[in-house]
This record gives sequence, C-alpha cells and structure tokens, in this order.
Amino acid sequence: MNHRLFKQTAIALSVLLLLTFAVAITTRALREPGATEQKSLAAAPATESKSTPVIASSPGDAELARLIDQAIDQSEFAAARWGLIVISRSDSRVLYARNADKLFTPASNMKIYTTAVALDLLGADFRWRTSVFSAAQPDANGNVNGDLVLYGRGAPDLLSRPKQDDTASLLKLADDLYQRGVRRVRGNVVGDESYFRADPLGAGWEWSDVQWYFGAEPSALSIDGNEVDLQIVPSNNANDPPVVKLTSAQDYVHLTSSMATVKRGEQMTIGIHRGVSDNEVRVWGNFPSGARAFGARLSIHDPALRAARLFSDFLKARGITVDGVTRTRDFRVPESERFDPSRAIELGYVQSKPLGEIVRATNKESINLNAELILRTLGRERGELAPDADPHKTHERGDDEAGLAVIRLWLNRAGIPINNIALHDGSGLSRLDLVTPEATARLLVAISKTASASVFEDSLPISGRDGTLEDRLRKYEDRIRAKTGSLTYDNSLSGFLIAAEGEPLAFSIMCNDQTSRASSTRLIDEIVSILATYQSEKSKKP
Repeated sequence: MNHRLFKQTAIALSVLLLLTFAVAITTRALREPGATEQKSLAAAPATESKSTPVIASSPGDAELARLIDQAIDQSEFAAARWGLIVISRSDSRVLYARNADKLFTPASNMKIYTTAVALDLLGADFRWRTSVFSAAQPDANGNVNGDLVLYGRGAPDLLSRPKQDDTASLLKLADDLYQRGVRRVRGNVVGDESYFRADPLGAGWEWSDVQWYFGAEPSALSIDGNEVDLQIVPSNNANDPPVVKLTSAQDYVHLTSSMATVKRGEQMTIGIHRGVSDNEVRVWGNFPSGARAFGARLSIHDPALRAARLFSDFLKARGITVDGVTRTRDFRVPESERFDPSRAIELGYVQSKPLGEIVRATNKESINLNAELILRTLGRERGELAPDADPHKTHERGDDEAGLAVIRLWLNRAGIPINNIALHDGSGLSRLDLVTPEATARLLVAISKTASASVFEDSLPISGRDGTLEDRLRKYEDRIRAKTGSLTYDNSLSGFLIAAEGEPLAFSIMCNDQTSRASSTRLIDEIVSILATYQSEKSKKP
C-alpha cells in the first residue's frame, strides 16, 4: 500500500477506529558512504546578500496581494496562522509576503533544507557503502575465524532481497561471500550500526507516530525501509475471526490478535499497538463480515538486529555455516569494544544508488527515513565544517545535530536569515521544527544557483503528474514543482512555479493551527492557482 492509498484508507476509517491511550491510527501525511572527495562550503552560495529585496508595491502586485488576502481572510481557514512569500527567481523581487518572517512548523517542507544542502555538499553522485568485515582473511578451508561484521554506513535503500534493478541487498552480499570461498563463520554475525552517533528517534517526535512507517527509527544499518506490512483479511469461514498477518518479518515481529468477526454492516473497530522499544504488535477490535481487507504499515524496532538475522539466514541458505549467534553493536559500547574498519579485512560490499536518486525518491514520496539518514550522513561526512564552539561538544554531539549545524552554516553563507529558526530533525516529523517562509523560499532560490540545481528541482513532485502532488493542481501540469508538508493542524507547500507571463517564481506557503474539519491544502492550492494565472497590470496593457 503506497502512502497516498494508506492516507485515504485511514481517513475513511478514522471515524470508525477504536482509539485508546495506546494507539491512534493517524492520517498524518509525512511520509524521507563510500569514499567521496570532500566538498567545501565554497560550493554553497558564498556571498551573503548585501540587501534584502523590498516588498514590491506596484499596482499589479497590490492586486495580487488583494486576491490572496481575500482568499485567506474570507475562507473557513481565516483563523489559522498563514505565512507566505513569493519571490521572482529572475531578479529576487518579492511579489507578495504575509508573515513571511514569522516562525511556522514546516512539516515535510523540512526535507527541502536537508536534501538541498546534502546535494550541494555531498554531491549527487555520493553513494553509501555497506560492507562485510572480518578480523583476518578466511583460511584455506574457507573458515572465518572470528566474528563476521555487517557494517552499515546509513544506506537508505539496503534491501534483504533485490527488487528489479536493485543490487544493494543482503542476498547479494551472502552470494558474494560464497563466491569468494567463505564456507564457515566460527563466530557471531554482528550487525554494526556504530557509524552514526545519534539517538534512534528525532527530538520532538510524538510517541504515537513512531509505530507507523513514517516514524521508522533511522539506523546506520537500516533494512527494507525499517518497516513491515500488516494485513487484516476476512476469514474463509464467516464465523471465524479475521486473519491478521504480517507480509514479512514474521520471525522478528511477534503478533498477537484478539480481532473478532461481527455481523455484516456493523461498525468496524481496529486497534493496533507496537511498543516504542520492542517488536510486540497487538491487534484488537471488530471486523464486519464481508468487509474489505485492511492494511497498515508498521515500523520495526532495532532494524540493525533484523538486518543481522536476515544476513545470517542468507549465509546459511547459501551453504555457509554460522557457529555463533546474531547480535548488534552501536556507538554506545565502551571504546575498547568499538569496531575499527581500518583494522579489519573487507570481504565484500554493496553500494547504494546515487544520492541524487535517493533525494528524488525522498522528496517525491516524502520518505521520512531517507531524510533522517541523509541528515545523519551529512553530519558524519561534513560535520567538521560546522564545529561547536566547545570542542568537547563537537566530539560528543550526535551526527543529526552535526548535520543541522551544517545546514545552518550553509544558510548563513547564502545570506538567508536564520537567527530565530529551530531545526531538530531532517524530515519534519518533529513538532519542534520552526522555520520561516522567507528562509524556505530564499533557500530555494539559493539552491537553484548551484551545480545541484537541476537534480534538486527534478526531485520535487510535479503538479498533476507524480509524487505527493499527483492528484493536486492538475490544470498546471509541468508548471509547478513543489514539496508538500502535512502534520495534524499544519500544511505547507513550497517550491517553484512558472507564472502566466512565463516568469519563474519561488514560493513558500505555510498554514499552522488549522483546526477546521476540512484540509487547508484546498486553500493552499487556490493560492497557487492565483499565482499561476495572475497577470500583472503591465502585461494587460496593449
């Protein structure tokens, strides 16, 4: 089930769901290294703007302001907080602004910050490398005398089995080791996620979000998106309870169901709960006879352990004996127990897709996990560009914190006002993130002047065509590329637009504290339509 279908299904069932303190089936729509030559911040826009463009006040722009203000002030969303800015990409002139310098929760518009800066500083060709290490070469009989270490560096697309043209999979790694002559592991299989120093959950994430796929915990050794699919389907016998099953990870996630079948036409009630720090899933409620199947995507806890177990299983299936057990290791172990890849033998590796392709999937489908892994990679790979004033804090801070420091430095170097913004994660799932529409739009303008401009712009959803804008603004197909954002009470849309006169614009629209039963995305699209069709007074003259 894709994100859009999941969201629609959840909305349709929300009034029917059984909500308890343990679970709220939510309709929130968030979705999103190998050796690489170091890029300096010189690659980022290095010249700070010497003056801030003045908001335009021509008759044409005044009419534009009247239309937008009227659309907001006379709508059912007038009580919400609105922040907007529209900037000409050709001359940086501000065509319209409303609370543009005020702070707003960006939701998934936060991904604009993460992906743009990562593309510029890491490069679109950057790839993640997942390796298998041992302390020494296998002996003449193919024995690995010691532990076999599956070492992750944050690849967002590592799979258990390959799909279509994907090659970065554990199955391929197991096959490569067999082809190399490995026949026995006289030790444990260790899933090592120590490459990242960071907490598994972002600051400001709600506990009720982390059991769903969009709240999957990032790990340097992530696997299969760190999620599993749960399905509830009618039983063949109308008197039996519905069948509740996992489509994968049955051996890793423990499922308990107390679902009951009730008469056709009765109310459906479904409760789902996964513990914050375990993989115990409980499902309960009533399933009407003849009802359609219901599906949900759940996150898993401790994905590195699942990756290690899957890898061990693939080794055994390929004919490689494993004497020991599977376990994991992270950055919290004592220094004497930490793994040093430079002192080990790499027996095999797989590489991820290029960052440019990962960013495209991240922004098109709004994949939170990808964005969090990109942020941590940015901090791990380029964190020295933005050290803390206290050297001790630089050494101890998480890679997510380091990544956010790099983003702030990049914005500052681009002349973008950042004095009051608060950045806490890479995806926008955090309720603590606070940015301004102005900073967001000016970031868009700044990234469009870098070598990564085309890759970044291509990553944004296209109105009426793909990603999270596939079903929105269809009249303006090919003229709007923008990143969506949605949390409870908050919606946003920021990106690029070609106006009726052909003028290229950058815009950011943020709506917070919207408590109406309807969604403010409707009004956001109306505002974008005004921008797309508006003609200035100057252009109307013969």
